[in-house]
Amino acid sequence: MALNLEPNIADPDGFYDELLGVHDGLSKADSDALNARLILVLANHIGDRDVLRAALAAAKRA
Repeated sequence: MALNLEPNIADPDGFYDELLGVHDGLSKADSDALNARLILVLANHIGDRDVLRAALAAAKRA
């Protein structure tokens, strides 16, 4: 499976609002911890190490 870097989220603005919403009222440390947990949850869902490796490389380039 290849990493999909094309837009692929239905209602991306709505998702972005939800993402911001879960951070409401959190301290910087708690917000960072939430982001780390979210990354691990999504990485576990993806599961494919090649895809995860490609995602790490893409994020580092950005």
